[in-house]
Amino acid sequence: MFLTAEVYGIELTPLGPLIYYTDNGEKIDVNDIVIVMSEFGMDYGKVLIGKREMSIEDIGYDLRPVIRKATEEDLNNIKEYEKEAERAISVTKDLVKKHGLNMKILYAKMLMDRSRLVIYFSSKNRVDFRELVKDIAKEFKTRIELRQVGARDEMKFIKGVGLCGLKSCCSYWLREFDSVTLKHAKRQQMMINTAKITGPCGRLLCCLKYEYDFYIEALKNIPDEGSVIKYEGKKAKVITVNVFLSRVTIYTEDGETLSLPFEYFRSGENVEIDGNNGANISGTWSNNVIDGED
Repeated sequence: MFLTAEVYGIELTPLGPLIYYTDNGEKIDVNDIVIVMSEFGMDYGKVLIGKREMSIEDIGYDLRPVIRKATEEDLNNIKEYEKEAERAISVTKDLVKKHGLNMKILYAKMLMDRSRLVIYFSSKNRVDFRELVKDIAKEFKTRIELRQVGARDEMKFIKGVGLCGLKSCCSYWLREFDSVTLKHAKRQQMMINTAKITGPCGRLLCCLKYEYDFYIEALKNIPDEGSVIKYEGKKAKVITVNVFLSRVTIYTEDGETLSLPFEYFRSGENVEIDGNNGANISGTWSNNVIDGED
């Protein structure tokens, strides 16, 4: 039996991961601003998921209660903190130029009671920002936390448009990133052209994950393009696999081209996969006929 808790999902930074906090007994609604303890100290955030029961095991970390719903005084202070954070971005950018550092300042947040100023930045290299931190601390008279983010997280702050012509997912709704590799593109039978499968962040498109599970299931027990099979006792090479028509086109060693339904391969009785490379099976194989031959 799993332990559960009544929790709220709270956003602490724009499109950052939702952090779950337990109920404190107050009436709290979606879009309310609440005061909580974050990894940096006393912080504030916006409630995006109303009270619901969740498994503590699924959440995966120790839960803290919401401290309180933001009061009028809190809200007024937060407005001042946000103005201070905007100024911090401008000041920090100037200081970065002064120190000749290769870093891009993305976002800043002043915590409650001015206990800490957190500044998010991106950089392609390691940055020695010790002197920078000292200068920022002198200006704002508080503890400074510089937090480096990756290329995908950078897009959350600067926004952008994807290759599809729509707002990029990471800029407007995607909060957490799954690992995306070339296997996701290959399984979906995409041409490996980096210009077409790379997003504005310079990394593989996040959307390569969206339909990946469908292709895994749809192509289960189906031979890959370029593989060699035995068809009715003859060796044949798989030329194309059409997941939408559910058909596999093969070219046999005696020169016959056939289109077979997926069901033929899923029976498990008719097909044997050969471990050899189709290019060396027979002198009758034609590079002009067999698509993709090296």
